[in-house]
Amino acid sequence: MTLTFENTDSTAGMSSGFAALGLSGAMLKATQNAGFTEPKPIQVQAIPPQLEGRDILGIAQTGSGKTAAFSLPILAAIVGLGTKRKPRTARALILAPTRELAVQIEETIRVLAQGLHISTAIVLGGVSRGSQVRRIAPGVDILIATPGRLTDLVREGDLTLAETRWLVLDEADRMLDMGFINDVRRIARATHPERRTALFSATMPVEIEKLARELLKEPVRVEVAPQGTTAGEIRQSLVMARLKQKRKVLSDMLADPAMSSVIVFARTKHGADRVARDLERDGFEAAVIHGNKSQNARQKALNGFREGKVRILVATDIAARGIDVPGISHVVNFDLPDEAESYVHRIGRTGRNGADGIAVTLCAPDEAAKLRQVERIIRMKLPVAASVLDQPDPAPAKGAAAPRDAEGDAGRPRHMPGRTPRGAQPQRDGKPGQGKPFQKRPGGGRPFGAEDGAKPAGAKPAQKRPFRSKRRPARGRAAA
Repeated sequence: MTLTFENTDSTAGMSSGFAALGLSGAMLKATQNAGFTEPKPIQVQAIPPQLEGRDILGIAQTGSGKTAAFSLPILAAIVGLGTKRKPRTARALILAPTRELAVQIEETIRVLAQGLHISTAIVLGGVSRGSQVRRIAPGVDILIATPGRLTDLVREGDLTLAETRWLVLDEADRMLDMGFINDVRRIARATHPERRTALFSATMPVEIEKLARELLKEPVRVEVAPQGTTAGEIRQSLVMARLKQKRKVLSDMLADPAMSSVIVFARTKHGADRVARDLERDGFEAAVIHGNKSQNARQKALNGFREGKVRILVATDIAARGIDVPGISHVVNFDLPDEAESYVHRIGRTGRNGADGIAVTLCAPDEAAKLRQVERIIRMKLPVAASVLDQPDPAPAKGAAAPRDAEGDAGRPRHMPGRTPRGAQPQRDGKPGQGKPFQKRPGGGRPFGAEDGAKPAGAKPAQKRPFRSKRRPARGRAAA
């Protein structure tokens, strides 16, 4: 199947507001209640064709206003259907790759749906499954979900998608990165055959193009920025520093009061925890979110950051998409990401809604290859603001975490001194073993490959030992 597209004019209707896009009555009031005054470019392009019942393939960077772009047409269509819903069904389904993004989408839709008598529910992992089942039991108009938990509910019969006539895939490229694409395909097959579909992605790798051909019917393609570009309001710079120097560089940066609301991105979960611990030792309070945190802990940390109770949030790439906090002044990449595209989403947390933002990347010499990949994606060379490579490494602070090993994310030596590494032979007769792993022997202690009852070649016959009673003679009686 070959996709054919109709492109829309990104400037038409901008001055006339949302009424010029085809919204009217209750929906115009909904945009006013949400504080939306003028539509953004992605909304100008995407809303009219969806109101006409067309499928959409949207390419836009994070923070471009996609949520309203797909939510308003769905709300407008559901308003005309009335409030009668079938049990354990959802009229519209919005899939998001991360819990944070799902929560953000649900919050936006709830604001837009005020006074419209439209029910919403959210389904995601890390929280009570029972409460989610009870919420969707009478049926809902709009369901926002992550693929894993949704798949479980459909498999167990707690939800059917047979009545789902609107399907939205948000951040489709992130779903690909996280391994959800096959789940997405199964979910799409379970929806109503005459559904309308919208697929949004910041980048368009080959696998996402293939998915779009499978799911979309004669879609309208909308694009508000070239793939991989970053927001124009973000000033980007580079600080060259070795790994052992990064902690001091970060602490010196955070001493500047201009860094009023900062997200620090680490490459791994262990790395994020370590950065947060080091910051607290240096006198900076920081919250942490990553995949090992419970959903409640992640939401608590995010709320504290959003409300200004904590000015520093340390996160892994799970937070690069889905965090929509106004007024983030700085993004700091403590580590460069493994996937160059993640850089774009990371720094997209700042410089939103026309505000200025600053993104600083700390780059170690062994991260040069990752830096080249990032610069290829963003089509520019990052300017070097400073370099501390010629300075000596700082002395370890009291209570500081151990440096990372060559693999980068353990934060501790590969094995404790004096202990045998896993799979290696211990020292014998004062000589180290050759490091060969022990062979497991099936069937108890028989050599590998020996059949039942067989004896290894050269084995000596077992010798019978004379029976010796362990009973002691009774006290006071002579031994025989």
